[in-house]
Amino acid sequence: MQRRDVLRISALAGAAGMLTLDPVTFAQADERDDGSGGGGDGEKTRTVSGHLPTGAPDFVYLPVEVPGGVREIAVSYGYDKPSVPAGTQGNACDIGIFDERGTDLGGRGFRGWSGGARTEFAISAEKATPAYLAGPVRAGTWHVVLGPYTVAPQGMDYEVTVTLRFGEPGETPEPVYPPQRAKGRGRAWYRGDCHLHSVHSDGKRTPAEIAAAARAAGLDFITTTEHNTTSGHGAWGGLWGDDLLILTGEEVTTRNGHVVALGTDPGVFIDWRYRARDNAFGRYARKIRQAGGLVVPAHPHGTCVGCNWKFGFNEADAVEVWNADFTPDDEASVAGWDNTLVAAARGDGRWLPAMGNSDAHREGQTVGLPQTVVLADELSRTAIQEGIRTGRSWIAESSAIGLAFEAVGGRGRHAGIGGRLAVDRDEEVTVRLKVSGAGPDCSVRFITDQGQLYATALPGSGAGTAEWRTTPSYAAYVRAEVRHAPADGGASGLPGRMAAMTNPIWLGRP
Repeated sequence: MQRRDVLRISALAGAAGMLTLDPVTFAQADERDDGSGGGGDGEKTRTVSGHLPTGAPDFVYLPVEVPGGVREIAVSYGYDKPSVPAGTQGNACDIGIFDERGTDLGGRGFRGWSGGARTEFAISAEKATPAYLAGPVRAGTWHVVLGPYTVAPQGMDYEVTVTLRFGEPGETPEPVYPPQRAKGRGRAWYRGDCHLHSVHSDGKRTPAEIAAAARAAGLDFITTTEHNTTSGHGAWGGLWGDDLLILTGEEVTTRNGHVVALGTDPGVFIDWRYRARDNAFGRYARKIRQAGGLVVPAHPHGTCVGCNWKFGFNEADAVEVWNADFTPDDEASVAGWDNTLVAAARGDGRWLPAMGNSDAHREGQTVGLPQTVVLADELSRTAIQEGIRTGRSWIAESSAIGLAFEAVGGRGRHAGIGGRLAVDRDEEVTVRLKVSGAGPDCSVRFITDQGQLYATALPGSGAGTAEWRTTPSYAAYVRAEVRHAPADGGASGLPGRMAAMTNPIWLGRP
């Protein structure tokens, strides 16, 4: 690596690897030279190029010395994409920026991150490219951040162009954030999708298009969760209403898994620049909670690079076991989650509620497939979060599906989803599931700490009631699944894709 490319390479305490390049200065940038600089009309430009080898640090910082009087900073970048052998990762590089307040983990200097969704962006006091935060361009050392997500065996050649535009700074508009409460229906079951992406990260829909899709899907609440940025928090003006609660959050997208920060305070940024080996996640899980959010690992068995969850579940408030269309990685997530229920049944820690979200990015990906249906005292941020945290929720592939699940014991005792039926070990318990709207060829399965102990087909209408009798000594918990018919007709012995599933009802005295 050439001297001009590197000042130092180090591992930050508690952070992923970092590489700092030589700083870009603009003292001579108004001189036209060999093409690396240019200027005129109140702007100055510099272009920097370099090479990163395989095994490059997770984050490469390019310091930019910004003088006074700058109205706007604009950045563009590119990198080569050489052919690689089959089965080998090629080049992929993200980008973002921090201002003169620094690059400290969790610090105030964050000004935006677009991942690999954009090749250019601009920031001024009045406005910023989606995924970036408008605000003054103050003098000092800014840092453009490259994130070489994967690097080809040949390495990665990159080029970054920084343009400074001079003039009066203008004023930054005050952000307008969604309210924390909607009219709702009092204590009721509310449907929501808490993992969504717009043009403020790598999504293709606008916030208005997402809000319209949410209403069309019969949702009562949604959460905006852009990758590693909060720029979308103030982009929902006029889109909420008595019928739709909009929560703010973030999909914290690390190299070792993604976590939905669900319902964090508007404008609060949660850092993502660490790996599981850095032992830093607990700190940022606490920051999510301090900002009023829930910690929800997303698609824990996802197959994309960096999607598989490696931080463990000790800090989680819930887990996303169903992400978009139900596929084999969701099957693995449900099985892994069920194992945590078994551990909780034997007294090894608390149980972790399950939820499902669409992770929808663009047309063809359905908002509300799946959706989490939450029992809440009202349609508000705190009430919805409490319903999710306590497991008073179930998951459905659409709002067409309805269900009611309960366990009933002697003397009129009963418990619903997420609750406990406190009866003696040998007392008979009736578990009852009522389903509607599931469609043809669906079946019901009751799952316990022993596995599936009961199954029955629903009538062709997709509506019906299933009952099963057990005791707490035989089943520490019962949860229900509604499944479509297997695509292979059952030849493999594997169940069909999920139509709906519940959190457990716990049986027996604690």
